[in-house]
Amino acid sequence: MALDQLEAFLNKMQSEPALKDEVVAATTADDVARIALKLGFEFSGDELLRMSGKKFGKVTVTKGHHPGEYN
Repeated sequence: MALDQLEAFLNKMQSEPALKDEVVAATTADDVARIALKLGFEFSGDELLRMSGKKFGKVTVTKGHHPGEYN
């Protein structure tokens, strides 16, 4: 797992409000992983989802529920 990559991305997100807004607006974990990849951080949406509920610095990873999403 790319836990170090995920943690580094979340740390960067804490210090960049525009990046945080982009991540918060993302619909899926895969979308967040693609945003991170564009910035050189490599982890999958599945890896991100497995971290749901865990805290990294000031960021807690939470799985969002969107209208129309299947369980």
